[in-house]
Amino acid sequence: MLAPARRWCAQSITCASIRPSESIPTFLLPAFHIPVSSRTFATTSPCFSKIGAAALSVPPDVTFTVIPPPVRGKGARSQPMSTVRVKGPLGELSMEVPTYVKIDQDPSLSGPTLSVQDSSDAKQRAMWGTTRAYLQNHILGVSEGHSAILRLVGVGYRASVESTATTVEPEYPGQQYVNLKVGFSHPVELGIPKGVTASTPQPTRLLLEGPEKEVVMQFAAKIRMWRKPEPYKGKGIFVNGETIKLKNKKIK
Repeated sequence: MLAPARRWCAQSITCASIRPSESIPTFLLPAFHIPVSSRTFATTSPCFSKIGAAALSVPPDVTFTVIPPPVRGKGARSQPMSTVRVKGPLGELSMEVPTYVKIDQDPSLSGPTLSVQDSSDAKQRAMWGTTRAYLQNHILGVSEGHSAILRLVGVGYRASVESTATTVEPEYPGQQYVNLKVGFSHPVELGIPKGVTASTPQPTRLLLEGPEKEVVMQFAAKIRMWRKPEPYKGKGIFVNGETIKLKNKKIK
């Protein structure tokens, strides 16, 4: 009764004493027995941001100033950020720049250039181009300004700019309001943000202008929310060159 068990134990000890690599082919061994050799990939140059590496275009009548961050104590949790101040004939704008974004104002270059500490970091590489785009929009805003044209398409749709409103409280002295007539029984009055000017060259056209592109487009989106373009009759409020593909009517 014990002989087969002893013979099996002896065979298992003998097999265990032999190294697997000598008795079994390598391709039959489990993966954890084989030391995985590190595969070498071709090394390429780091990927730089095409937008972030481009120099900023600063007109002669625009002042571009970088204010260094304030000095904080050793116990501060957040790192202070430097501030970029852009001043032009249409106003003055400022923006905080992350600490890992560096601005080079070398006079020999065509304009200020941006760089990051670690171009292999995904967050820094993403903010590289984003920061440069925001700064260029600020420069363009204080020199030429940003605009948005809204088209009101629909029977009886029209807009006007009023100095008073009955349903909205003023947010600052001298605020004007956009009055929309887009098919509602109640008046639609929207206060114009500070720094944005609105005009109506035609009853169905509304022109918004301002130095800060984000504020102008956000207010245009707020107006568009009252009548989004619908795909069956093509009615609604369109911003700039917005178009919509018409659908066929559902016939039962």
